[in-house]
Amino acid sequence: MAWMSSSLPPVTPRPANWVRRALFGTVLLLLLVVGGTAVRVWQVARLDDRAPADVIVVLGAAQYNGKPSGVFEARLEHAKQLYDEGVAKTVVTVGGGKTGDNYTEAEAGQRWLVQQGVPKTATLLVNEGRDTLGSLRAVSAAAQQRGLRTAVIVSDPWHSLRATTMANDTGLDAWGSPTHRGPVVQTRETQAMYIYRETGALLFYRLTNNPADEIGGTSIG
Repeated sequence: MAWMSSSLPPVTPRPANWVRRALFGTVLLLLLVVGGTAVRVWQVARLDDRAPADVIVVLGAAQYNGKPSGVFEARLEHAKQLYDEGVAKTVVTVGGGKTGDNYTEAEAGQRWLVQQGVPKTATLLVNEGRDTLGSLRAVSAAAQQRGLRTAVIVSDPWHSLRATTMANDTGLDAWGSPTHRGPVVQTRETQAMYIYRETGALLFYRLTNNPADEIGGTSIG
């Protein structure tokens, strides 16, 4: 019965098995990347770093003839609180305007702050930017011209990771202190929607270096 002890020829995996394994590995990797990014968006949204900085940067949002929208006003209220606490001596309002607007987002933001008691001399207007990246590039250029380097970025919680990532990429030394008031944080459904959108927007930005606001930008109020 010696023939029974002879070794069997090795079994070569079929090409179809390798394809299935490769597809499974790719899908698993994508899920890990997307899931990890979503968790990081959620984690950073909960952080509130009020360390002293050269400037407080309020990212613009919709305004109506000089009156900030609900989203924008929530950001401005938080920025004023940071200013009152002495986090920075200068509040930067940023954002351009649409054709026919009487005010830019930056002007509407500055106007609101001054009405609430912030000295106009303590504000810095940056009337540029139609998306997060463009706004932060303009802020970085204006800050560097004045020898300002560090910045606390004020936006919505779910936008905080992408905004601070972009701010650091433009040359600022930036961290986030997001507002936890306003329409964006009113319901769990709204929060889940924005985490989903910001996850996609951040991954798109990291892959393409494009703003991605059309994916993750704030559209409420």
